[in-house]
Amino acid sequence: MAATYNNLYLDARRTLKAAGSDNPQLEAQELLCFAAEKGRQELLRDMALYASAPVTERFEGLLKRRLAGEPVAYLIGEWEFYGMTLDISPDVLVPRDDTEILARQAIERTSACPGEPRVLDLCAGSGCVGLAIAKHCPNAQVLLGDVSEAALRVCRQNARRHNLTARASACQLDALEKPGAALWDFDVIAANPPYIPTEDLAGLEVAKFEPHLALDGGVDGLDFYRAITEKWTGSLRSGGWLLCEVGVGQVGKVEELFAKAGLDEIKSYQDTGEIWRVVEGRLKA
Repeated sequence: MAATYNNLYLDARRTLKAAGSDNPQLEAQELLCFAAEKGRQELLRDMALYASAPVTERFEGLLKRRLAGEPVAYLIGEWEFYGMTLDISPDVLVPRDDTEILARQAIERTSACPGEPRVLDLCAGSGCVGLAIAKHCPNAQVLLGDVSEAALRVCRQNARRHNLTARASACQLDALEKPGAALWDFDVIAANPPYIPTEDLAGLEVAKFEPHLALDGGVDGLDFYRAITEKWTGSLRSGGWLLCEVGVGQVGKVEELFAKAGLDEIKSYQDTGEIWRVVEGRLKA
């Protein structure tokens, strides 16, 4: 029996909520928009109309995959971050609201820099943090760095999508290795590195679909913070800022690594769930 778009949406929202979705309303809407090839406003306009059989079948298939754990962003190929719609593939992490705290603080630090600040988004993934900085700091030059060439392709797609290629470039960088001589004099380095302890990955839903390369932070989850503070702070100019997203319970240890690396003005920020999520520090002048 044919169903209206509204009925499809309500049933999916109810099913997703029962399955434990954090945002069943948004997920149901995004999947239905994608299945129907409609924008949000078009869907809202047509909610009382009956969906065709092909649309209903496609929507039910997407919902089944979502209930099996596949992220909505991978199903529809894009996701929202800091007011930007970004291309997303299984080669990169799905941008989270928590990471917007990192973007916000990096934008604030970059905006306070005179002239044309140089910014490095290290472990860039989709490029979400660096491109948010480039969008909101029109004088900044941003380098998107990631060890994965597949991730860098997504970065470049997103830079083109938002007409930022003149100020945002991408290159292969390994955060665990000492940077080359050309990588120096950055005003801001922002990083969202892998931070999940290796043994914890097996029990996490996120690890079933998202790339382990972007999740595995080593035995204690701190491998990348040690490497970044030991090897990359030298790429900051005097007075430059390092900002890192951190995992649950890691803030104290990362603050210690920042201090050991000679950074001062160390400060941490909570996300919307009141979890300490971002650590920043400044290279002493």
